[in-house]
Amino acid sequence: MSYKGMALLASGMLALMVGPALAAGDPAAGEQIFKHTCMLCHRIGPGAANFVGPDLNGIDGRTIASEPGYDYSAADQAKKKEGFVWNEQTFEKYITNPQADIPGTKMLFPGLPKQSDRENIWAYISQFKADGSKK
Repeated sequence: MSYKGMALLASGMLALMVGPALAAGDPAAGEQIFKHTCMLCHRIGPGAANFVGPDLNGIDGRTIASEPGYDYSAADQAKKKEGFVWNEQTFEKYITNPQADIPGTKMLFPGLPKQSDRENIWAYISQFKADGSKK
């Protein structure tokens, strides 16, 4: 391979290494966890509506306590005033232990201690847009 060819190959590899990070989780595994754990209180996908908890469509980038028609706790409302927005980092911290992250939240779920479970759930739920369709 010529020097020019090697330089092009190296620059392409570097571009791949510094490109946007992809979620580490597995959406299929996250769907199974969602069905067995989260679906007790939350809905997601086409036609999803608030249930025991708010629907999770469009959660990536959504401000906390902003889903219309859901009665949020005072703790969640206070976080909204602080500008709390759901993203991979805020979700993973929260879902580890919701009551520890936002004391007073209505979510009584004890949390997901395994990092891989949190990554898989995020990979699954973050693929849904606000209308319930997938990105």
